[in-house]
Amino acid sequence: MAPRAAAMSPEERRAALMEATLPLLYEHGRNVTTRLIAEAAGVAEGTIFRVFSSKDELVDAVVAKVFEPGRLVEDIAAIDRDLPLRDIALVLVRLMQERMTGGILLIRKLGLDGPPEIPGDPGRARAMQRLVDASVDLFEPFRDDLRIPAADVVLLLRLLTFSGSHPKFTGGGVLTPDLIVDTVLYGAVRRDDEESP
Repeated sequence: MAPRAAAMSPEERRAALMEATLPLLYEHGRNVTTRLIAEAAGVAEGTIFRVFSSKDELVDAVVAKVFEPGRLVEDIAAIDRDLPLRDIALVLVRLMQERMTGGILLIRKLGLDGPPEIPGDPGRARAMQRLVDASVDLFEPFRDDLRIPAADVVLLLRLLTFSGSHPKFTGGGVLTPDLIVDTVLYGAVRRDDEESP
C-alpha cells in the first residue's frame, strides 16, 4: 500500500500530479496508467480522483498547461537587457525553440493534430499578447540599429523558430538558434566585408 500523501490543498495536489504526469506523457503518451502517475507522484491511485474526475481530465490539464504562455513570458522578461542584440535574440530563440520542440513532441506522442484549442478563452489571447509584447520589448533599445520595426523582428524570429523546429518542415532536423538569429538579423547574402566559409 502506498504511503499516505502529504496534506496539500486541492490546487497544490493538482499541480503536483500534473508535474509528475508530464514526463510520463512524453514516455507513454495516452497509454500512461493512473498507477504509473500515482507512483511518480508518490501517492495512492485514489488520490488522483480526488482532484481529477478521470485520467483524461488530468492528461488534458497537463497538455493545456504545456501550451500556456505564462512561464515563457516570465522567462523572456528575465532575459538580461545588458546583453548585445545578437545574444538577446539567441536567448529568446533558445527559449522559444525549447518550448516549441517540447510541445511538438508532446503533440506527436499523444496523436494530436495540434495544440489544444480553448474557444473563447480571452486569458490565452491576452497571455499570447504578453508574450509578443515581452519579446518586442527586448529589441526596443536597439531600434536605431534595426532596419525594420522590433515587432517585425520578433515575428520573423517566431516564424523561423517554429518552422525550423518542426520535423515535418525540416526533414527531421532542427535549425540551430545561431542560424535562425543570423538569418533574421543579417540575412543569407554574404556582406562585402565577410570572408567565404
